[in-house]
Amino acid sequence: MIPLTAGQIAEAVGGRLHNVDPDVVVTGSVEFDSREVSPGDLFVALPGVKVDGHDFAKSSGARLTLAAREIDAPAVIVPPVTEANHGSFALIGDKDGSGAAVLAGLAAIARYVVDRLPGLTIVGVTGSSGKTSTKDLIAQLVEPMGPTVAPPGSFNSELGHPWTVLRADEQTKYLVLELSARGMGHIRDLTEVAPPKIGVVINVGTAHIGNYASKDEIAKAKGELAEALPQDGVAVLNADDPLVRAMASRTKARVVLVGESADAQVRAENVVLDAEARASFRLVTPQGDADVKLTLHGAHHVGNALAAAAVALELGATVDEVAARLSQAKRMSARRMEVTTRSDGVTFVNDSYNANPESVRAALKSVVEIARQGNRRTWAVLGTMADLGAEHVTAHDEIGRLAVRLDINRLVVVGDDARAMHQGAHLEGSWGEESVLVPDVDAAVALLRTELRPGDVVLVKASKSAALWRVADALLEDSE
Repeated sequence: MIPLTAGQIAEAVGGRLHNVDPDVVVTGSVEFDSREVSPGDLFVALPGVKVDGHDFAKSSGARLTLAAREIDAPAVIVPPVTEANHGSFALIGDKDGSGAAVLAGLAAIARYVVDRLPGLTIVGVTGSSGKTSTKDLIAQLVEPMGPTVAPPGSFNSELGHPWTVLRADEQTKYLVLELSARGMGHIRDLTEVAPPKIGVVINVGTAHIGNYASKDEIAKAKGELAEALPQDGVAVLNADDPLVRAMASRTKARVVLVGESADAQVRAENVVLDAEARASFRLVTPQGDADVKLTLHGAHHVGNALAAAAVALELGATVDEVAARLSQAKRMSARRMEVTTRSDGVTFVNDSYNANPESVRAALKSVVEIARQGNRRTWAVLGTMADLGAEHVTAHDEIGRLAVRLDINRLVVVGDDARAMHQGAHLEGSWGEESVLVPDVDAAVALLRTELRPGDVVLVKASKSAALWRVADALLEDSE
């Protein structure tokens, strides 16, 4: 973060000083975990389910605390939330609105800093699935052109968004942000914190559909990014997704279509997958063509790579530079198509960070592709997909049926919340023991330890609340 005085921070949030001189300068970073605070930092005191950050403000040693109430430490006290300043800011465990008030204050500081960094180019990425992988690719493509800040993992919420923004300083040239939404107006609010010059919309799926009336409403929410772009900005839209393509009418910015469609300005031709489902393709652009060979696993990364390529080209990279950087790009975030092979030849595809119907379909197809050339046996260890609302049973049933149609050899459904997946598999294929419902992670691990054979390929995937990464972690530890 750029250095700010306590007075400037109070001005930014519309708050008041408490136990601090207005000229005291915050010279460090912004932290919400008191264990991560260093001298010179701003500590953000957030209430939680079990503990309240206000209780740790003094012991944190922070130079200044952003707080919702008076504490025994130097602080800026934020004003209470109102309809005007609350927006979509929310926090689990926030019983009295103090968390929303502090989050609104954090967002205000982030905007205050952005307005003082005129040389900063902000890139925003949204979509129902693939946001994190695309954000990671964009960051790797633009980093060689100047200092770049991007969030770790999927840190894309009302907390992660401004926290990431405040990692930028006078030297930062590119700020690559991931924007998530659980309802209408969320993306709009995030774009007001850090107004993007380039916006990328990857796809519209059914992730979090329980929070929306329909898929069209999800498209409306995702399109808030396109609407926020300035007239001299660029909207990078997926030409292969009709709901995303239609967002071209909702933006003042210049539109760049990406995908495998013939009219996409940045497109992939001659896509081929290798034995580990890594894609090679010809990158075709108005600036020229070049060959790309991705190290990332899964055909779905082609679309992510094209979106990242379009951004880098807009920012001045050549086609050859983009192709070379894409071919060298690595997986940056954990538990996303993380492919590891044990000493006995069993391959685990750990895609367990999160799950929605679209990402599960893509992962299942990738596993089949990995197993195809060696005629290897396939397993899918799947748990619940969260936030599907009224679509919960239907969506899980469809995934179970898809596993049968893809000829997955063994389907292990973990947890009763995902039971419809197991039932769908039986109804689709009249399977015998090919599909099994187990109660929890421990039961899944015990089953696989008994039945895995050398050379098997195992997908592990569910929403993060199911913690299915523990299946992959336990079985990979077996070979250590």
